[in-house]
Amino acid sequence: MKVLFVCLGNICRSPTAEAVMRELIQTHSVDMQIDSAGTAAYHIGKSPDPRSQQAALKRGIVMDDLRARKVSQEDFKQFDYILAMDQANYQDLLAVKPNDASAKVELFLKEYGTLDKKDVPDPYYGGEQGFEMVLDLLEDGCRGFLVRHGKL
Repeated sequence: MKVLFVCLGNICRSPTAEAVMRELIQTHSVDMQIDSAGTAAYHIGKSPDPRSQQAALKRGIVMDDLRARKVSQEDFKQFDYILAMDQANYQDLLAVKPNDASAKVELFLKEYGTLDKKDVPDPYYGGEQGFEMVLDLLEDGCRGFLVRHGKL
């Protein structure tokens, strides 16, 4: 199974989701390929936001090896699931999804979260608590994804 997490710039939410899922699949020996990307090209090649990295590291999750990239047309053929962090990203993905795409595009928390949130809020302009909440939501959603797909 191949999963792509997508947010706007690929420096906060989607790389954090990738890192959280990477930690979960390593811990539980799940065979899965994961990646993250952004719908915009603002930060291509950059590391995740230092605040995202710091919040994740407090939970033992390392993500300093990740680099931002933009979603490509090929992603819709290479991945089984493309999981959008919020409604705007979801709509942006649907707008560029090719007709021959094999990937299933889903709103991540709406499908897999259990904490009564449909969107993962962008913590970029907020404080430290925003990054912690994002981690809580992503850990919940990633576990939900693995459970729903029979991996946990």
